[in-house]
Amino acid sequence: MKKLITAFIFLLSFACFAQDFENLDSEEIVTSTEPETETVNFTPVDSETFSITETFEEAADRYEIPHRTFSGLSGTENGYYIISGVFSKDKTLNKTLKKLRKKGFESAGYILNPENDLNYVYLAYYPFGLEAVDACASNLDGNYAKDKWILEIENSVAIGGDGVDFNDEAESIENGIVAMETITESSDFSELEKTNEIQKTEADVASIINSEDEILDPIDTDVTEVETPINTISETSNKTKLLQRADHYFDKMWYAEAADLYEQALEKGGKNRSKEVIQKTADAYYFNTNMEKAYEWYNVLYENYGKEMSSENIFKYAHSLKGTGKYARSKRLMRLYSKKMKDAPASELSNNLQANESTLDNILNSKKDFEIKNLAVNTEYSDFSPMFLDSNQVVFSSAKDSSFFSTRRYKWNDQPYLDLYVAKINEESNDLKDALKFSKKINTKYHEASVTFSPDNSTMYFTRNNYGKKLKRDNNGVNHLKIYKSTKIDTEWTEAEEVSFNSDNYSTGHPALSPDGKQLYFVSDMPGSLGKTDIFVVDILEDGSFSEARNLGPTINTEQREMFPFFNGTKLYFSSDGFTGLGGLDVYESAYDEEEGFAEVKNLGQPVNSNKDDFSYIVNEENQQGYFASNREGGKGDDDIYSFKRLILEEVPENNNAIAGFVTEMVTGDVMPQALVQLLDENGIKLKEMVTEDDGSFIFEDLNDSTQYTLKTVQPKFVDNERLVETTVNDTTKVDIAMKRLEEMIAVEDGIKKIKTEMIYFNFDKSQIRPDASKELDKLVSVMKEYPSMVIKIESHTDSRGSKVYNEYLSDKRAKSTRDYIISQGIDSNRIESATGYGENRLLNDCDGSSPCSEADHVLNRRSEFIILNM
Repeated sequence: MKKLITAFIFLLSFACFAQDFENLDSEEIVTSTEPETETVNFTPVDSETFSITETFEEAADRYEIPHRTFSGLSGTENGYYIISGVFSKDKTLNKTLKKLRKKGFESAGYILNPENDLNYVYLAYYPFGLEAVDACASNLDGNYAKDKWILEIENSVAIGGDGVDFNDEAESIENGIVAMETITESSDFSELEKTNEIQKTEADVASIINSEDEILDPIDTDVTEVETPINTISETSNKTKLLQRADHYFDKMWYAEAADLYEQALEKGGKNRSKEVIQKTADAYYFNTNMEKAYEWYNVLYENYGKEMSSENIFKYAHSLKGTGKYARSKRLMRLYSKKMKDAPASELSNNLQANESTLDNILNSKKDFEIKNLAVNTEYSDFSPMFLDSNQVVFSSAKDSSFFSTRRYKWNDQPYLDLYVAKINEESNDLKDALKFSKKINTKYHEASVTFSPDNSTMYFTRNNYGKKLKRDNNGVNHLKIYKSTKIDTEWTEAEEVSFNSDNYSTGHPALSPDGKQLYFVSDMPGSLGKTDIFVVDILEDGSFSEARNLGPTINTEQREMFPFFNGTKLYFSSDGFTGLGGLDVYESAYDEEEGFAEVKNLGQPVNSNKDDFSYIVNEENQQGYFASNREGGKGDDDIYSFKRLILEEVPENNNAIAGFVTEMVTGDVMPQALVQLLDENGIKLKEMVTEDDGSFIFEDLNDSTQYTLKTVQPKFVDNERLVETTVNDTTKVDIAMKRLEEMIAVEDGIKKIKTEMIYFNFDKSQIRPDASKELDKLVSVMKEYPSMVIKIESHTDSRGSKVYNEYLSDKRAKSTRDYIISQGIDSNRIESATGYGENRLLNDCDGSSPCSEADHVLNRRSEFIILNM
């Protein structure tokens, strides 16, 4: 939503992201004695364990991440590079980089160190040291578990490049900024400019009528109403007049006009191309919800001043990334923001702000069970905030016409003021038709929006600017929003009166009545708010008065914006940008129970939500049809109203038991299409099979209640995977399967190449192959079939308990039993050089009977090893 919004909407709002990485298998890494190539064992990193007060070195050392520093490298940008390998040959280097880019590492590259003529291949680059540690310690979000280390480059090329031409950046980003009129050299405004300034002073207040960054403050033509003095721009300022005027507009929250002037200033170069100007340009677009332009300028800010960016601007950069659909990078930046906030004062911390990546992934993968349509009543202006008047009519807010006075338009975007309209519902299409202006007693020369009606339609509450004979302002010159009440006598609505919990010092708006008409929910930034705008509720008493306002608490409210509540008695629907979502305002729901209160908030998912602003959601629970507003791409104007209906299957199967999930590659995390998944019963008999979809997904439906099945996944060049899964009654059991490549079963230990399997178990004093052991040996057989020239030898070992002679005898029988099983599975006997038992002669620890040992220590010695003699 481009413009319309509340006074408190112009407070800062945020969101976040991360860079997604795909993985690849590094090859031909140069053997070196340099410390950066040492082996590192990576473990999962708790997202809460970083502190922004740590230095890069402290954080890297704490997670045992190797790192070193190069200085004075020509042509290499300062910052932090995650290194995956060191190469000496150009041919090998080019081959590796080609693989990297083919796997999706588009930013991968290499750094040549002239001192040793070695090429250092990097997977990713970060201007922040802690961001690099985060990425490395988390194995690049679990996508790259192989050895890697961090190379810090200093005293080389400045971040963003030496001599970065901001003019080039501005030209590439601008693409056609509308030129402003030439600014006079006079220190005072012309008479026309003064008149415009007087008019615009009336427009410097935002309102909560709409959910976006459009000012809802009207312009009064009566100059005498202006209470805020007009300050002319001083010639003595160090800033150019163009920047002074841009700052003047920015401070007055005229963000669209400020952004235009800032971009013109950036084009002029010189001292105009400063961090402050770039930041304010990005902020101006951000506050006006032009996320594409905000992202472009925050990106310039990040690339050139990344280390200097505040947590606030990292948040807004991440939010703009999300608002343009760049969810992967937003996740990483949001984690960096969250780490900064962890060391901020407690009052700055948010209970709900930290993005839950799995929640976001679920939202992105949610089933599209809604059908939505853009309505015929929408115009090129803002149309939003629908509300049921009765079963046949909807009242909504629109700026489509201001017949009060043809030139009466508010300066923010040259649109008419908001009025209330009523339209009929087309029962067949759910569209709205025959829209007419609502009561003349309600619509005024100022803004009216966001209405709600009592069950008998005799009382209405709505939002309007705070005014009597003229606009009323607080001590800071701000005109707040208020909720007004009107009653119907016969067929006419009475003059509206404001409700008792309004104030000239804060805003109230977005009223929503409960179905019984006994509670009124609303939005406010009143004292006691947890965030920028919160949802409150008051009881409507029998005499028509109101109880004390109650904040709905941290289950519903965050430190960001909660707006547009709609309560149907069992569920509360509202919009917010403080929970994990797709960008901008998203629609959420929370189930309500009289004893338990409001339940955990859930995102409605796509297609109701988008990466733009989605809000003012209402629904008829009986037919699951309703309306909401959005400023998403493809609409007719700033904000459009959409109808929706939930798609309900005509025939709902009685059996809803299912097992579903995704198959991915274990190391890279890539999805695996066309993988064979088999469903086996408790006896191993195949019941069903299917191949995974293009996104790696599979589902088995119509299964028995509370029954244990085995999922067996088969794919060439991968180890067969088996998982035990139990069904849940009338629910889908989710299971994700990670496939391991056969080559990853080959490992080198103490210079000896082996096939690594899980423990091969035998029954006590027995040498027969057990079923669980056969599954592990089947994996070994698959590796040997993958490498037909491979020759191995088998060594079997026992612990020290029992006689030494007997242990040698038993281990030798087990080794030969293992050999016989492998041969029985189609492996030529000539490929097994020997199968020998060593008893307790090669213990791995001190459990030789001379001192007490735990069972776990003894287990380490009971092992079978498969040593590769030839590949």
